[in-house]
Amino acid sequence: MTKGFFSTPLDAETAFYEALEQADLEAMMLVWAEDEEIVCIHPGGPRLSGYASVREAWRRIFDGGTRLSVQISTLSTIANPFTAVHSVIEHIGVKNDPSQQAPVVATNIYARGAAGWRMVLHHASPIPPDSIDETPKVLH
Repeated sequence: MTKGFFSTPLDAETAFYEALEQADLEAMMLVWAEDEEIVCIHPGGPRLSGYASVREAWRRIFDGGTRLSVQISTLSTIANPFTAVHSVIEHIGVKNDPSQQAPVVATNIYARGAAGWRMVLHHASPIPPDSIDETPKVLH
């Protein structure tokens, strides 16, 4: 994988969470499609659409100075040749302070184009820690 080219959705997702942990705005934005149709919703935040809005939101988060650690549990993935949907639980904590951790459920959607796989949607919502159940449920 060359810098900025993600040959699989998992490569893009790995780069996304590495950029988040490093608070690296340029690396974060390499993951996102350069498109006005992209959408990002942070926990408790508004719907942000368009490259400039998404970039500005990440800049504000990273400029806040808090360094995060993130561990991911994958709940499910759905993929076809041009799109992939990942449903994950993000275990987000403050680096060097394991007492401050919050589980977040997130949906990440990636699209495949000439520049490889890129994120087109990240939607994250807080969840109560005692409600985490990673066992898929089948509804009939």
